[in-house]
Amino acid sequence: MNYDLIRCAMTHPGDVSELEKLLNTGAIQASEIKGIIAQTEGDGYARGYATLAFEVLLSERLGWSKADVFDRIPMMMIGKTGGLMSPHYSLFISRESGAAAAHSEKRFAFGVASTRALLPEEIGTLKQTDLVSEAVIAAMNDAGITDLADIHCVEIKCPWGVGGARSKASSALGVAVALGEVDREVLTESKINADHSLYSMKASVSAGQEQVACRVILMGNTKHSSSQLFIGSGMMADSLDLEGLGAALRSAGLDANPMLSKKEQSRVANVFVNCGADALGSVRDRRHTMHTDALSMHAGILAKAVANSVVGSFVGDTMILCSAGSEHQGPQGANLISVVVRAEEE
Repeated sequence: MNYDLIRCAMTHPGDVSELEKLLNTGAIQASEIKGIIAQTEGDGYARGYATLAFEVLLSERLGWSKADVFDRIPMMMIGKTGGLMSPHYSLFISRESGAAAAHSEKRFAFGVASTRALLPEEIGTLKQTDLVSEAVIAAMNDAGITDLADIHCVEIKCPWGVGGARSKASSALGVAVALGEVDREVLTESKINADHSLYSMKASVSAGQEQVACRVILMGNTKHSSSQLFIGSGMMADSLDLEGLGAALRSAGLDANPMLSKKEQSRVANVFVNCGADALGSVRDRRHTMHTDALSMHAGILAKAVANSVVGSFVGDTMILCSAGSEHQGPQGANLISVVVRAEEE
């Protein structure tokens, strides 16, 4: 299979004009779109507006109902942008390559899956954890990845339920169980969003009222892929950890010593960041006011804005995806980094 990741700018929450142009010119076919992740401005209404815009366009092109588009193509709308964050969306494209993979090294691949619709009483429980774990394994199989070490990012969009944080926590633990990072036997209901010694280094989870099931897009590398892309990953121990960021960039094959050249920056297809700055009240023993100042109700947006600026300064682009959430998604206060890059021209 040939896998691609195409990043498109948005001028407003319902702007799918760049996707429409790609379809009209034949650059891609609607049937090749297997998933969409968007960094949208605005709140839940804006996320719904964006989802509807994709549903309408793809319904017309695929001959499906809008409900079928929603059910069959994971669409993850990450709302609320702050600072210099640039609204955009990433299209996950796969197509038959027509030939065996010609590369000696493993290349980028992704897989998608969804749980069944969750019952309201299941949201934020170990039942959700188990369902997500099963879906992650299904997405891994869909990607053709057999080695857990080749998985670098698992994006989840889950229902909000009565409390989005607990729903996100249950989903992140599902990723951790599926990837062998946490033993399912040690989990109890009381540990969900409470025991932060348990976490996944690959999970990035967002919750939304528009979801009734948990949607999964898993990314990694496999020898079966003929893609021109690679993915690497790493962790910033805190928002100032430039050494950790550099290591994550190098894991994807970029020459970050210590900065990226313009040429290396141009190879970046997208960066997926899970931001944890708001999980703690300080950074390197310096107090911050994300939870106490006038904008405390927007702590997650502030955390995303900080990460976007720091990471964006390295890759030379503010059009990167940042999701806030510390609920079992890496150590508290850390940023999980996944970088998709284009292969060097031969």
